[in-house]
Amino acid sequence: MRILIVEDDPNIAGFVQKGLREERYAVDLARDGEEGLLMASTTPYDLVILDVMLPKVDGFTVCRRLRVAGNSTPILLLTARGTVDDRVTGLDMGADDYLTKPFAFAELLARVRALIRRKGNDHAPRLTIADLEVDPLAHRVWRAGKEIMLTNKEYALLEYLLRNPDRVLTRTAIIEHVWDIHYDGMTNIVDVHIRALRAKVDREFSAPLIHTVRGVGYVLKTPEA
Repeated sequence: MRILIVEDDPNIAGFVQKGLREERYAVDLARDGEEGLLMASTTPYDLVILDVMLPKVDGFTVCRRLRVAGNSTPILLLTARGTVDDRVTGLDMGADDYLTKPFAFAELLARVRALIRRKGNDHAPRLTIADLEVDPLAHRVWRAGKEIMLTNKEYALLEYLLRNPDRVLTRTAIIEHVWDIHYDGMTNIVDVHIRALRAKVDREFSAPLIHTVRGVGYVLKTPEA
């Protein structure tokens, strides 16, 4: 899951970013409303954590512009102002939830999980292809009924592939989704993790699911495909 944090306070931004990364989320950071609006408009995110008091463009305006443009990404507003009027304004602008500063990270994390679950309600709770099964809420993986233990990045890579079956994903697209958006596109980090993932998901089973498209990237598909 990829999350955008739009927060100008470096202490809060660093605290939230570090905590979410430890929980296996890919996290990008914008320092002002203008940058946040651009990133949320051009990159597919699973959630936006949006401060209200931002330089250049305030959070309420960012939220409203995203909704007017048809962007339905869940938005969690953060603010130091906890009045009823502020909460109502944020929700009326299209926000999905509201959290007042200061807050405990455990509460933020619970709200993040709830919003992402709500977004995924239209989909099956588990992702499957052939005999591979992934539980995105518990971050558990099975193939042919055997549970497979993955690292955080291996899991994030597999889930991204599984959410895009039969679609060739370029190395750049994988880096932008699974790693930070500013990650060096010339690195071989994707190939290294694909090899490690194949060793766990494909090597001991009857038919490979992860395939290389030379010069382009990788695709997850059924043996029949």
